Amino acid sequence: MRQSAHDDLQHPRRNLGNRYRTQALKFVRLAKADPSRKLSNMQWAEQNARQALLHDFTDERNWRCLADIKMGLKDNDGLGAVLEDVFVVLGRDTEQFEKLKNVNFLEFGLELLEAAFQRDPLSPEAWWKALVERGGGDEQSDEVLLEIAEFADRCRNLDFRDQRANIVYGRRIEHLRVNGFEDLFIELSRHLLAHRPANHELWMQLGRLHERRGEIDSAWSCYDHVQSLMPHILVRDEFLNRLTERMDGEERTPWSGPKLEHRNAFLQQMEQLNQRVRNEFKETQIDSNHEISENTNQDEVKLASLLETNNVSEAFFLARRLVASGELWAEPYLEQCRNQMQV
Repeated sequence: MRQSAHDDLQHPRRNLGNRYRTQALKFVRLAKADPSRKLSNMQWAEQNARQALLHDFTDERNWRCLADIKMGLKDNDGLGAVLEDVFVVLGRDTEQFEKLKNVNFLEFGLELLEAAFQRDPLSPEAWWKALVERGGGDEQSDEVLLEIAEFADRCRNLDFRDQRANIVYGRRIEHLRVNGFEDLFIELSRHLLAHRPANHELWMQLGRLHERRGEIDSAWSCYDHVQSLMPHILVRDEFLNRLTERMDGEERTPWSGPKLEHRNAFLQQMEQLNQRVRNEFKETQIDSNHEISENTNQDEVKLASLLETNNVSEAFFLARRLVASGELWAEPYLEQCRNQMQV
């Protein structure tokens, strides 16, 4: 039921992707039929293929369509850019891609694309099936466990700030949760969320899992993030109502949220994870020309520096921790982080 509902929600964008891809293929046929207007038709084909990817980047056919058009246009650099974008979506190490900069993509590009999809299908169902098959076909075998461990190691070292990569891997780790790897799901979810805290759907899944496991404080923290990002989704309030309904007797004090220590520890952990997973992160140095008095608010200086250097995710967790601690001056920074993450 969950998957069916999810698919229903995705259908509008998927259908638009299919329509734009169909249009792109139509222009390709016109280009072949009328050589005198080949360039014009191929340019229209490329425009429609790009629209197909904008509406549904999870359909491998849309990527193949654009790659084939680049081949038809003899656009070596353009095909290389398509492949690089695919590797970003797949969470690949972009430094490894630098080794391919001198490759003749018109000769090897389509082969590289197929190899990437064979190893890492964009469909989460196809990805899980391929993982299990590499492990011998038995989901509980030691070989499959090794494949899962390898996947987890890769996740810990990849950059998921790209929204598309965050979505693709979020759907993949859902298979881990469904197949009983709940602790690993929690760990990798936090890794993805440290990169892109605006992923409210993953926060929701994580909160539901914590709630089912009876981990009330952690569930509240996740639901609180969802309602903070999407104020019209009242999951935190509904969660508190569910807890209140479970209370027996009027003399018991209703649970109203985790202790401040737990909230701060949770947010600080997300800050530290965000720092660790981004290899390019460097501590922002305060300009030595600025005088730093004893009254300088170091937290505010750090927040401003993080936002100036576009480290919005870490700034978000820092601002949330400060506001939770009663530092109301940080609320404008928190709102600024929310706005930037929604762009």
